[in-house]
Amino acid sequence: MLSVEIDPGSGFCGGVIRAITRAEDFLSREGRLYSLGAIVHNDAELGRLQKQGLVTVNSLEEVPEGETVLIRAHGEPPSTYESARSRNLMVIDCSCPVVLQLQRSIREAYLRLHQDGHKGQIIIFGRVGHAEVLGLLGQVDGDAIVVENRQMLEEAMEKMDFSEPVEIFSQTTKSPLEYAQICEMLRSRGASLTVHNTICAQVASRHEKLAEFASTHDVIIFVAGRSSSNGKVLSDLCRSANPRTYVIGRLDEINPAWVKDRDRVGICGATSTPKWLLEAVADYFTRWP
Repeated sequence: MLSVEIDPGSGFCGGVIRAITRAEDFLSREGRLYSLGAIVHNDAELGRLQKQGLVTVNSLEEVPEGETVLIRAHGEPPSTYESARSRNLMVIDCSCPVVLQLQRSIREAYLRLHQDGHKGQIIIFGRVGHAEVLGLLGQVDGDAIVVENRQMLEEAMEKMDFSEPVEIFSQTTKSPLEYAQICEMLRSRGASLTVHNTICAQVASRHEKLAEFASTHDVIIFVAGRSSSNGKVLSDLCRSANPRTYVIGRLDEINPAWVKDRDRVGICGATSTPKWLLEAVADYFTRWP
């Protein structure tokens, strides 16, 4: 017989909970709401919200004039708000407070680095093209270097002027360990570096606890959407602690051959994974085989 446990720290972060709660509240009254981009990187949860009337769009041009659009927790660049005003759209701004603080910090750093004719450099450690990163770039009109890994930083450093100061920020859901390694690479090149601790505290604190959770179970079933940046970071962390880590997005992706009788099965997920889906996966294994 299997033993099954859900990681108590897994599931929606505060920013996602806030966005979904506000969306559901609006939908219960109005029946239709447009979301600029996926409100959460989880297909199962998106499907649930779509049944309530949530319409996901890729651009504001897809939203009829006078309608209401939701800005998700990832945040948006200033140009998005200007465009919404020009099209007479009502805005429900669900940008995560942690992301908003990060946006302000980047704006302030940019002004500081470029005063008195200086041309300091801003670096963002994050996923190229990610919604949060695009919002951060928008704060400085795109004048920042985005690096996803050490190789990208190595290539970027070949073109950098280290006579000017450098300030580095991280996407809020990145790995603290990888961020520290990126910063150390810059210091090794003699950069006059200011490091900003911008990884969400809720995300950062999960890493040590999740690694321990993964190492104390025989099998880890990690539940996350394929487009979840946080899911990629955390599932990689689980796999480093437990090679028998399997990533799924839906119940029908489970392979019964992954587990053996008497295995201790741990169920965990990303900050974009709903609790109800974690519970459904746990229920599947509770009834196994």
